[in-house]
Amino acid sequence: MAFTIASAPHGHSQQKTATMMRWVLAALIPGIATQCYFFGAGVLVQLMLALLTAAGSEALILALRRRPIGRHLQDSSALLTGALLAVALPPLAPWWLVVIGTAFAIIVAKQLYGGLGQNPFNPAMVGYVLLLVSFPSQMTSWQPPLGLGTAQPDLLQAMQAILHSEAAHWRHTIDGVTSATPLDSMKTQLGMGRDLSTIHAQPQFGQWAGVGWEWVNLAFLAGGLFLILIGTIAWQIPTAMLLSLTLCAAIAHGLHPEQFMAPLLQLLSGATMLGAFFIATDPVTAATTPRGRLIYGALIGLLVFIIRSWGGYPDAVAFSVLLVNILVPLIDSCSRPAIYGK
Repeated sequence: MAFTIASAPHGHSQQKTATMMRWVLAALIPGIATQCYFFGAGVLVQLMLALLTAAGSEALILALRRRPIGRHLQDSSALLTGALLAVALPPLAPWWLVVIGTAFAIIVAKQLYGGLGQNPFNPAMVGYVLLLVSFPSQMTSWQPPLGLGTAQPDLLQAMQAILHSEAAHWRHTIDGVTSATPLDSMKTQLGMGRDLSTIHAQPQFGQWAGVGWEWVNLAFLAGGLFLILIGTIAWQIPTAMLLSLTLCAAIAHGLHPEQFMAPLLQLLSGATMLGAFFIATDPVTAATTPRGRLIYGALIGLLVFIIRSWGGYPDAVAFSVLLVNILVPLIDSCSRPAIYGK
């Protein structure tokens, strides 16, 4: 009987890599649809550009490496990287932003290390951090969600704004905030000495954690629970991450309720649910042992809370995932199950 050796990701869900990637793409649909409803059709344009760039970049590098293009593209890992990056970008960001970020994620963060299974860092988050550090103004220019703005661009208007860099026109015609997320606005106002209760009473924060953002997070939560139900991702990482973030937020909010955000605001704003179920659970860059996954997820949740509370970036999911990616070999080596008899 032949024994086949293959590169990571290795899982026990009895699903092929391509099947797993496509299930994850399918589970993103509720979140993407909710994002389109609240933030306009620009989300679809960004998604289209990211998918085309991801497939093109993957094909180019595979051709240069003289690898079979069709077989490697069929695993859908490049498409998933592009989709995860696209949903994290402002819907009316200029076209070159998503192209640069996606190309960098595929070419440098993935293929430069040898392709799927060899990359130590989550490619989508590497591309996102590159854009956030290099182009902070474009990355923090979100139009107000439905319910706060006076209009949302349709598909044609979104394409014109993105492809012809006319997004500034929509920012002037829509009366609302220009921060990346409610997290950014709250962090800025807390730095100005305002009380948390006064800030949270503003219309943009909605009922729980920000108009639109709370429903987007709930939609990604639903998609993530579906992935756990069908066995595509393990429950340990998202559970540990969310519990760790909730515990830290609850303790800090209980001690200083006017300085630290409540747990519900932490959980349902920014990219919390997207990060917990779709980014941190990457089978290549995440911990692989059951106990290691709990440690891995808990560390991400802890870092998200620390960076959101005291760091310079309000939504810390990308930085937290990349920082803990560095520790994955150590986590796995320290959490290996003991050999039977020892």
